[in-house]
Amino acid sequence: MSILSSLKFRFAVGFTTLSLIGLGSGYLYTKSTTNQLSQQQNVSLVQQKISDLPQQHFQNTAIAQLAPSDSTEQQKSTFSKQKSGSAPYKVIDELKKYKFSVRGNQILSSAKLPNANVNFNQKDLLFVLINTKKYFQNHSSQDANVLRTGLLASSGVTVQDVLKTLDFMIAVLQEDIANNRVTRLQDSNFINQNFRVIKWSAYNPQNRNQERLRLTKYAVFTHPGSRKKTAKFNTPIYSLKDNLSGNKFFTKYTKQDVLSGIYEPGGKEFGKVEPLAYLTREGLEEALMQGTILINFNDGSKAFFNVDRNNEIPFIKGVAPRAQKRYWYFRKVDAIKGYGYKIDAKISIKPGVTFAGDVLNIGLGKIIVLEYPQGGSKRLKMGIIADTGGAFLPNLYQLDFLAGIFQNQNGFRQYISQLPEYATAYILVKK
Repeated sequence: MSILSSLKFRFAVGFTTLSLIGLGSGYLYTKSTTNQLSQQQNVSLVQQKISDLPQQHFQNTAIAQLAPSDSTEQQKSTFSKQKSGSAPYKVIDELKKYKFSVRGNQILSSAKLPNANVNFNQKDLLFVLINTKKYFQNHSSQDANVLRTGLLASSGVTVQDVLKTLDFMIAVLQEDIANNRVTRLQDSNFINQNFRVIKWSAYNPQNRNQERLRLTKYAVFTHPGSRKKTAKFNTPIYSLKDNLSGNKFFTKYTKQDVLSGIYEPGGKEFGKVEPLAYLTREGLEEALMQGTILINFNDGSKAFFNVDRNNEIPFIKGVAPRAQKRYWYFRKVDAIKGYGYKIDAKISIKPGVTFAGDVLNIGLGKIIVLEYPQGGSKRLKMGIIADTGGAFLPNLYQLDFLAGIFQNQNGFRQYISQLPEYATAYILVKK
């Protein structure tokens, strides 16, 4: 399945305002004992296999991605020029089409973290680091997008460097957690000694004066719904049937076509999809924006649903949500999901340590530290790019922060009012 199926709708939120910014796969969060045991088993599995990655394959493929039609010597020359900053980088969009060119030294520069504690939840970050590394290990042969070096090639960063960074951070966190101590990764001096710190200055073609990255926020929300159509809950969310999804019949229909009833009894495509749940009309729009929702059914049960595949109609910025023609088909899921080329391959993520960003031009698995003022002092927050969305392809000036699960928008807005709207961003690469 194309990477396009993992894009998502989001709320871009400043301190007090909400605005629609993108679209994609969605998220959820559960604390059941079963999931905790499953997560621990996944950690053990990745620990066993982490040394088996074909590092040289990653590096060679990443270099080749820079100029896939060139000869080997031309590829090496291109990579060398990008590394030195002498060659412009060609920024691409979600369809891999050229948009504009930039030089790496316009955006990336060597730096040091300020003297302050780095804030993050140790176990949650370890969980996402391991799952991201596991994605490289298990799915890079099907998803060549994660082997792109992207803009970071201008700073000499390869995919092998990204994997080495993940390995080191996983090892440090495992050792520190096992010894029941605050991890060394929260010490900015330790970071400066062991990592290259690359300052990422915003590059916004529409606002050349923007220097710091914009930090938007997204979340999982709960919604009331019904398993059967009722007078109140009369708007369906559908799942594509596995035996029919291959012919792409669903790409012929807009959201408005779907809502006209083509899949309901009497409709011309009845039987080709499965109705998963019924929401209010407003509930559907919020589900499409959020990507993952928790539905509280009127029979007392609950379930999480995540967007799966879309009708391949582009999202149009500036068009009202209800007028958008793009439509998403959902799947039932049981974990928070981030980036992935198909729904059963998506990375399991955690709130507070996950950013959505431009995985084609910045790259999956990049470790991000944000610096911003709070209460008269500098704050540092660490996370990893383990998700993406339509608003980030391309986007060299923004990240989206997974804030958590909320019952309503008021609780969400109250929580994110403590977070900055803009921040200085750094990318960490193991020396």
